Amino acid sequence: MTDETPTLETSLLDLPRREWLAAVEEIVDEDGYLEPLGRRHHAIFIEKGSTLLVTFETLQGMHALSDMGQPLGWEMLRDHGWSHLCLASNGDTWFRDKSVYGYFDRLIDDGFFDEFDTVVFYGAGPCAYAAAAFSVASPGARVLAIQPQATLDPRVTEWDDRFTDMRAQDFTTRYGYAPEMLDAAEHAYVIYDPREQLDAMHAALFTRPNVDKFRMRFMGNALQTDLLEMGTWAPLLQAVATDQLNTAFFAELYRARRDYRPYLRNLLDSFEAEGRTELVEMLCANVSERMRAPRFRITLRKIQEARNAAADDSADQD
Repeated sequence: MTDETPTLETSLLDLPRREWLAAVEEIVDEDGYLEPLGRRHHAIFIEKGSTLLVTFETLQGMHALSDMGQPLGWEMLRDHGWSHLCLASNGDTWFRDKSVYGYFDRLIDDGFFDEFDTVVFYGAGPCAYAAAAFSVASPGARVLAIQPQATLDPRVTEWDDRFTDMRAQDFTTRYGYAPEMLDAAEHAYVIYDPREQLDAMHAALFTRPNVDKFRMRFMGNALQTDLLEMGTWAPLLQAVATDQLNTAFFAELYRARRDYRPYLRNLLDSFEAEGRTELVEMLCANVSERMRAPRFRITLRKIQEARNAAADDSADQD
């Protein structure tokens, strides 16, 4: 960084954590604040418009996912004039911290959320758990949760062996069981890949009258990254905020996968593993016609050569 005062347009990428926090504090100073919450969490707030986006993010995720090393929610602040409250954690904590509970208690007591016309809570993975769990602080909010965990309480989800180091954490006290915390939400949306078994099992626990679930089949276990790379992340949040997200809208938005190489590779891997040669051929022909894709072109040629060879053998036998 230079000696110039940082702004929302300043890249914070690759800054050490202390310098990153100092730069963020300068940026938000005029219209908001940065507040430490215990040892591993911070609240970062900037007030702009009447729509408030509350994101739960990790410091590591910001550097990995944002081209500018900023909170993801700042994109909506810059491009759409939304207000933004970011709850940032150092590592995956699921935000199970009394300092975080106390911060939301203060927001409730101060009537903070009542100052905005629309409130949207957002997170992915462990942060999606937090977005759902803490949304109860703002009754009537909307929630977008990507691959959320419902809880890591082993009495409920002992089948999830991915986060065993977190089982000592208490998921039964305040802001604990995420699906129940959604009862106060106006509407919540859960996005997952049904082929990811553990994600699908958690998604099932979020079945509620006010929860819609959308499936991103064949995408895998990094859906937030996929949405960002396909350019559908921001439109998805806009649709949540304007109450336009439904099955038809999501299906239209999800058409972007047709040009998304990770999805196409996953689809090809699945068809090949299942021995569905006809579908493999159709997929490879379609992709080869639309884009430069050596693997698909080579696979298509091999299928065609094998079919021609089989036809020649049959003709020789006749």
